[in-house]
Amino acid sequence: MPYQYKREPLNNDEVNRLTNACDTFREKFVVWTLLDTGLKLSEFANLKKDNIQWQERRLVIYGKGGPYGKKTKRRIIPMTERVRRLVEYHFAENNGIGVTKRTVARIVKKVADKAGISKPVSPHVLRHTFSVNCIKRGISTRALQTLLGHDRLITTELYLNLSPEDAIREFLNKW
Repeated sequence: MPYQYKREPLNNDEVNRLTNACDTFREKFVVWTLLDTGLKLSEFANLKKDNIQWQERRLVIYGKGGPYGKKTKRRIIPMTERVRRLVEYHFAENNGIGVTKRTVARIVKKVADKAGISKPVSPHVLRHTFSVNCIKRGISTRALQTLLGHDRLITTELYLNLSPEDAIREFLNKW
């Protein structure tokens, strides 16, 4: 039987409330980087200065299979200007992220609570939100598959649970 639980991505109002609830640099760094890159929690927590290609404005992420083994997947994530500024400021004084996966998850939950968002919000929900926002902006599912580091397109499609309102709006805009 296929996996049926679907994480509900944040809508635009919830994203605005979440980002406006960030009080500290650390909160902004965590929330905006996850929202604008679609990184997995472990990828974000393991980010190092060596993963950044400053001139090209992108992050080099090593995925499953060990740090540099044969099975290691390497993918490139472009940095938005906002993320570039946050990453530059953070890594000016640090070599790594300097927080555990648990701390990152706690930061996201704390900010969501401050924002008054009642549904569950986690780093993975921010990854889903990134995915839906990419599709809304016209990025193809194939390009999104590459950005997320998925081997199969069907895995990417699991992330694309658009709200009924979004589906209707897209239909009316295209029809």
